Amino acid sequence: MEGRAVARHVRISPRKARIVADLVRGQSVEKALEVLKFSPKAAARPIGKTVASAMHNLAEKYSHPIEPSVMGVKEIFIDEGRTMYRIRPRAQGRAYRIRKRSSHITVVVEHKVEEEKKQNP
Repeated sequence: MEGRAVARHVRISPRKARIVADLVRGQSVEKALEVLKFSPKAAARPIGKTVASAMHNLAEKYSHPIEPSVMGVKEIFIDEGRTMYRIRPRAQGRAYRIRKRSSHITVVVEHKVEEEKKQNP
């Protein structure tokens, strides 16, 4: 079974967010949250919130609570969101464009014990 969470229009560049997403891809949820907690990158906080949300969404599907150590980050990907365009005044009446990029963060978490049962019947 899988739990899924999506954070849309997060005001962080997708290029910078993908660096942080690569740190936690394929790890247990417990370890992923710990890595994100101590990461100095700005994208670590919204990604951590999305991982925690996916973890709770998976726990809602079961009638009993699940430990984060038996859940794993199956997929995490960062898509490009809407770009806001702003203008920076320059010399001689010119204007340069500033692009403020945003991201869509998608996290899919799975229960590891069930995956092992499917592979080893």
